[in-house]
Amino acid sequence: MFQVRVNRTKTQSFVAMLTVVYHSIVRSARSGHRNAIVALLLNMMQGVMLVGMFYLFFRVLGMRSSPIRGDMLLFLITGVFLFLTHIKAVKEVAGAGSSTSAMMLHGPMNTIIAIVAAAMACLYQQFLTLVFVLGIYHAAFTPVVIDDPIPAFGFFLLAWFTGCAVGLLFLALRPWFPKFTTILMQLYRRSNMIFSGKMLVVNTLPAHLLPYFEWNPLFHTIDQIRGAVFLHYNPHVTSTTYPLYLALVCLMIGLMGEFFSRQHASISWAAGR
Repeated sequence: MFQVRVNRTKTQSFVAMLTVVYHSIVRSARSGHRNAIVALLLNMMQGVMLVGMFYLFFRVLGMRSSPIRGDMLLFLITGVFLFLTHIKAVKEVAGAGSSTSAMMLHGPMNTIIAIVAAAMACLYQQFLTLVFVLGIYHAAFTPVVIDDPIPAFGFFLLAWFTGCAVGLLFLALRPWFPKFTTILMQLYRRSNMIFSGKMLVVNTLPAHLLPYFEWNPLFHTIDQIRGAVFLHYNPHVTSTTYPLYLALVCLMIGLMGEFFSRQHASISWAAGR
């Protein structure tokens, strides 16, 4: 009412949108702590502690070498970090601002910016943590040797992308069934502790157990990245296209569901519940 409408060109509108996305990414990245550096360090410590826990677990079991010929820590990192990246992407995108959240009251904001900001903040934090852990291990212990680094990084991005697509489905479903969606998301995240196969060598898995794992896109992604990281491992059970196609399908369904929810959602629903 009291604002002056400014006519912008398409380029100016695009730059303005990128500015809003940038500030939304910063806000999302700092949501864990008021200090941005502390927020990043806390995220790094979570990844380091999880890798260290599994390393000690392997030591207690007497496994002093990797199940695949190569570095044992790389075997753990390829499983643990892809698992963390996927799960965090699901959580961040599913928790992005819906059409009835308070942030949507600001003029430049919309749900697409909130979703992109949550996804990019998650990718930034996980990539920084991965570089930090590999850099410390390379400098302080032993040189890190990755057979095909570019495909390995591509599978890291694929784990993040599939997590974003699944999280978008939960985001679209949440306004209609908030309690059920929370339970369903927790069930999905907990089931990935087992069915992601992060501690398994898929080529040695019995055939009668494969149907319990093959539905999971993260299971395929972790196995494929180990084929790119280790020279002497060739994944012949999992697929590179299945997680990509599944993520694209989930992305399209999630976008359509989010658009439909945005058109029909009302802030009074929460009051009714």
